[in-house]
Amino acid sequence: MRVIEAGSFITAPFAAMLLADLGAETIKIERPGSGDPFRSFKGGLYSPHFRAHNRNKRSVSLDITHAAGKAVLMRLIDRADVLIENFRPGWMEHAGLGYEAVSKLNPRLIYCSINGFGSSGPYRDRPSYDTVGQALSGFLSLSVDADNSQLTGTAASDAVTGMYACYGILGALVMREKTGRGTRVETTMLNATMAFIETWFVEYFLTGVAPGIRHKSRVNQSFAMRCADGKLIALHLSSPPKFWDSLLAAIEAPQLAADERFNSRVARIDHYEELRQELAAIFARLPRSDWTARLERHDVPFAPIYSLDEVSDDPQVRFMELFRDLVHPTEGATRMVRRPVAYSESRDYPAIAPPALGEHTEAILAELGYSPAEIERIRADKVI
Repeated sequence: MRVIEAGSFITAPFAAMLLADLGAETIKIERPGSGDPFRSFKGGLYSPHFRAHNRNKRSVSLDITHAAGKAVLMRLIDRADVLIENFRPGWMEHAGLGYEAVSKLNPRLIYCSINGFGSSGPYRDRPSYDTVGQALSGFLSLSVDADNSQLTGTAASDAVTGMYACYGILGALVMREKTGRGTRVETTMLNATMAFIETWFVEYFLTGVAPGIRHKSRVNQSFAMRCADGKLIALHLSSPPKFWDSLLAAIEAPQLAADERFNSRVARIDHYEELRQELAAIFARLPRSDWTARLERHDVPFAPIYSLDEVSDDPQVRFMELFRDLVHPTEGATRMVRRPVAYSESRDYPAIAPPALGEHTEAILAELGYSPAEIERIRADKVI
């Protein structure tokens, strides 16, 4: 399967990388000279941000606003199974590269558009980045304290949108097997992020109460505890009574079972803050290593809250070999997280380092049938 990615930053590159991780031949179209804006986030043209979303791809440096560049892209599209783009709505149509135009050239093409709010509606022309998607979808209301309105966390909306785009593309490919024709797939940051937190929407519509930042931890009975050595540990008791009983055994606090504030799950939800304070006082007595041993012995759902520099030293992470080094011939090694999907035939899979800007331009043009003289003429026109 051949995927053409005309995208930048996270949503489209991440969707394309997920397909590349599954074995698709993925060609990334980039602006000559600068490439994907993520390339230069840390100076140079090979930033950590770019590397994280662009492994297993080949890069073509191509100005698709130029007639000759558009002609190259159309030749690529003619031989492609999937096109992914995350321009603002209307840009591809204005450039003559919209779905209606290219599907006439390649009726089997899966054309995936990713944008903030959709191709129609009052917000169609608004710019959108991750924080915008998180905010409008309601996602941020579950993580931002109105009394201390500091944004934290990661680019969840970008990542989720890329995953849903990949999901939509895979569904369209299955549909093509039945119909023989391609289709247009549209994924919006707004819809994708709302779908990601659907549990809380369903609860709101049933109860009339909008969940806030502490709702999940109260209902799921989850806690972050600081231990005597200052290190943090996370607990998630969920609903089975056995885990509450196991926790009491691990922390040697049978008196909490008799406390009417905590003698049922409903009571523990209603008195979550009091319970959190009781547990905080207990966990402050011993270092995290001691609590880890106790909690594991009593089968309590827990994990140390690692900083990123601690994760790679965890025994399970080492056993699963969840990091791998991809070495580029000129840009050096990039340590990356392994694909989170394994198949029975093998835990491993082929992978190549993220490409340098335009690294494969000439090779791909040659594959498309361009002669050396034609490639030089295109280069002279500053199209590549």
